Amino acid sequence: MTTFAGSITATPLTCSIGAELLDVDLARVAADDALFAELRALLLEYKVLFVRDQNISRADHVALARRFGPLEDHPVLGSDPDHPGLVRIYKDLDSPPEHFENSFHCDATWRENPSMGSVLRCVQAPPVGGDTIWVNMAEAYRRLPERVRTRIEGLRARHSIEASFGAAMPEDRRRDLARRYPDAEHPVVRTHPETGERVLFVNSFTTHLVNYHTPENVRFGADYAPGAAELLHYLMRQAAVPEFQVRWRWTENSFAIWDNRCTQHYAVQDYWPGVRKMERAGIVGDKPF
Repeated sequence: MTTFAGSITATPLTCSIGAELLDVDLARVAADDALFAELRALLLEYKVLFVRDQNISRADHVALARRFGPLEDHPVLGSDPDHPGLVRIYKDLDSPPEHFENSFHCDATWRENPSMGSVLRCVQAPPVGGDTIWVNMAEAYRRLPERVRTRIEGLRARHSIEASFGAAMPEDRRRDLARRYPDAEHPVVRTHPETGERVLFVNSFTTHLVNYHTPENVRFGADYAPGAAELLHYLMRQAAVPEFQVRWRWTENSFAIWDNRCTQHYAVQDYWPGVRKMERAGIVGDKPF
């Protein structure tokens, strides 16, 4: 158990990522500068923080998230009309089937400025199942073989909402979504703006490497399209390594707060016919470098 230099107690959940906060009231954190400074420092240390039994208002939820920065809406999911920036992710027996959450992803990398992070609340948990997994992508980069780190230095990749959320839409809606949110291009390895860590930054929104076709990488056509895709898929699979992960079992009024700049997550859809209702406040981020 680790006690930060203040009043928040953090218990690490794995050797790589994640800590549960004890004896903390998130409504108080939202209103107190010193408590929020502790929380933010713990987030940089552990990358995702978990808190249980937080029966706070939606207004307090939004206020806590806004401490990190402005909140963002979602072009497909929308947000609570009374609390802009609070996205409802409700899954019940009437919900249409979709599979955006149950893949390893980093939120909104299809934006030029992907999310800085999120504050996520469980409103209703299924009796069993519905866990979420988070992954330390700085550790994933650090543990890559040196030859791979050298190979991917300077590579950039394309990220697309059209190829993900838009794929199941009618063509006119898909094309409109692409016009409003053109594919974004980001470095394959980004630098965390606060910690300086190097972070492997490709995920299920990533479609392809954009600057792979160079004389150093390509001798023949077979080196290009298959070779680039194989490298990208290898990099994306690093999120599935258990040694880089923490898995959280949700209960009603439990929260997760994560740094989207250095993590990925996967919402496990194993709970049908259970109901899972979540509310997420996503925080506007900066341009990766």
